[in-house]
Amino acid sequence: MSAPTLFDQAPARPVPAPAGADPAPRTYTVTLKTGLKLLNANQRPHYRQRAERTAALRAAAMEAVSESPALMTALAAAKPQPLFQRAHILGVLHPPTNGRRDPANWYPSFKAAVDGLVDAGLLEDDDHTRVLGPDMRLGSVVKGGQLVLHIRELAPGEQWPDLGAVAS
Repeated sequence: MSAPTLFDQAPARPVPAPAGADPAPRTYTVTLKTGLKLLNANQRPHYRQRAERTAALRAAAMEAVSESPALMTALAAAKPQPLFQRAHILGVLHPPTNGRRDPANWYPSFKAAVDGLVDAGLLEDDDHTRVLGPDMRLGSVVKGGQLVLHIRELAPGEQWPDLGAVAS
C-alpha cells in the first residue's frame, strides 16, 4: 500500500466568512464507484467499446451525484438553474495497483465523468467559460481503481489565471 497523498484527504470544510463578506465558495466531492473500465489516451479501442465506456463513466458520475444528499439538496435549491455558474474541477485517479502513471493519460475518463456532472445539472456546460480543469492528479491505490472529482465553485468576479502572462 502506498503512502497517503494530499489528494486522499477529504476536502477541508470552508471556513465561515466574516459578517458582510462574500460566503466561501461551495465545494463538493463526487466519488465514482470502484472497478469502472477507464479510458486511457494511449489506448485505441474499437469505437463501440469506447462509446460504451464513455457512457458508463457518464452514468457513474450522474449516479454518484444522485447518491449525495448534499448535492441533491443543493441542486433542488438551485433549480431551474445549474448548481454552479463556474467551477474548478480537480480529478484524482486512484489506480488499482502501485506503479508509475501519467494521470493526464486518463483525460478521456475524466472528460466523460465531467460530462456526467453536466448531465446531472451541476453545470450548464463544460466549456472553457464555465469550467477550469479538469486538473488531473494521482491519488493512492484503491482496489479496483477509482476516479474522484473535487468541484470548487468559482466566486463571481474570480478571474481565470492568465498563464500567458507568466510565460512572457
